Amino acid sequence: MGQPTPAQKDADWWRSAVIYQVYVRSFADGDGDGTGDLAGVRAKLPYLAELGVDALWFTPWYLSPLKDGGYDVADYRTIDPAFGTLAEAEKLIAEARELGIRTIVDIVPNHVSDQHSWFRAALAAGPGSPERELFHFRPGRGPDGALPPNDWPSQFAGSTEPVWTRLPDGDWYLHLFTPEQPDLNWAHPAVRQEHEDILRFWFERGVAGVRIDSAALLAKDPELTDLAADPEPHPFADRDELHDIYRAWRRVADEYGGVFVGEVWLPDAERFARYLRPDELHTAFNFSFLTCPWDAGRLRASIDTTLAEHAPVGAPATWVLCNHDVTRTVTRYGREDTAFDFATKTFGTPTDLALGTRRARAAALLSLALPGAVYLYQGEELGLPEADIPVDRVQDPMYFRSQGADPGRDGCRVPLPWAAGLPHAGFGAGEEPWLPQPAGWSAYAVDRQRQDPHSMLTLYREAIALRPEFGDGPLTWLPAPEGVLAFSRPGGALCVVNLSAAPAELPAHSRFLIGSSPLDEAGRLPRDTAAWLRR
Repeated sequence: MGQPTPAQKDADWWRSAVIYQVYVRSFADGDGDGTGDLAGVRAKLPYLAELGVDALWFTPWYLSPLKDGGYDVADYRTIDPAFGTLAEAEKLIAEARELGIRTIVDIVPNHVSDQHSWFRAALAAGPGSPERELFHFRPGRGPDGALPPNDWPSQFAGSTEPVWTRLPDGDWYLHLFTPEQPDLNWAHPAVRQEHEDILRFWFERGVAGVRIDSAALLAKDPELTDLAADPEPHPFADRDELHDIYRAWRRVADEYGGVFVGEVWLPDAERFARYLRPDELHTAFNFSFLTCPWDAGRLRASIDTTLAEHAPVGAPATWVLCNHDVTRTVTRYGREDTAFDFATKTFGTPTDLALGTRRARAAALLSLALPGAVYLYQGEELGLPEADIPVDRVQDPMYFRSQGADPGRDGCRVPLPWAAGLPHAGFGAGEEPWLPQPAGWSAYAVDRQRQDPHSMLTLYREAIALRPEFGDGPLTWLPAPEGVLAFSRPGGALCVVNLSAAPAELPAHSRFLIGSSPLDEAGRLPRDTAAWLRR
């Protein structure tokens, strides 16, 4: 088999890309109203090109009441006025592509906003109407239908609120998330056709891919079987009907050369891999790695398991340390429990930020050295910590639906610091940001880190530029002391990460490429440090 042609490499860009997640509301404020917008992103495209990323994944930028950070979509063909216009989005897609950066948009197929025209029509039409068939409307159980149709739990961690809301006309409607996010009925052909049309709408505007939110939740048991009955298959997660949906989507994507990445939270590796068959999704997020604690054995097991479950279907793995839902890496790695679990999030968890930052730097080199694609959440390249949001400023529904037990996700969504000497750390020149920036936020500002050869930003820029040294293909584990991860890749580069308690000797090499922290006086790799070497 010969070497791939340039055209083939270009078509397969997604298999090894560095993809930067943009949470528009918190990225950069172009018009000074306190909310990030497309004008702000367009102004920062040179920064993203300088960072070296291959693509931008935008969390939802559509018209939305923002009851769940934009994941309650009222109109997929309209940009929310807080962010800009459709014309601006089209300019952004084109301008990014001129810089060699592709665009991935976020689609939320499980549900829409209660302000969506379909749901408003369903409310107006009344029980038994065709409009209500697009959703899951049902009569209640018990005397006078006063009990919800079933016992399904909320998908918001820690929430005890029901997933059914009763209307004055007696019908109940299903919402696995908030009441403002009614679930669509994917057994209805109009729902399927509408989403295929939405995909075409955005592919025709130049996007390169689509990220699929809650990708394993769309199909529901038509009998709405109680979860307590322990039904097989599961009544609303990972149902076999999903695969027909994604095969149809794949045919649409193939018309445009587009790609998919699915948000698929599944413990079963074999069932997870089914979504990545050649006629379904191209990639899926790797939550095993994201939630893994800072432990050599656990990380190696996560890497091996990830690669093994992708191998049978020929799909590339994805690696991610953080996203808009998860405690930021430098904070998580500075805690006694360095894993992540929504169920264990609490206020006031002690954190050693110096330790967490050291480990996050090493984890950056580890993730960027692995085979597959890497997702980088905005602000990770600056080493931003999780922010403590004053309770009176919290906006995330996770906090409210858990009766205040879960601190929510706002702490990882605080607006970025761009310039240390400007108001609001350069996020915007006008109103106070929609979420408050902590005291000292300007210390992480881009303009400061650009000038610092030892900053997190410099580390990411240099590592992304050096990443091609690893070449294409699998990794090979190398002999290493306990607590040390070491592997080579076909390009001839090595990655060594020391998670042990003592300094580690480096394997034989001809050149030192980059380190997350300096070597010690004896030329050894200190604890919680990673290095890239040339054989």
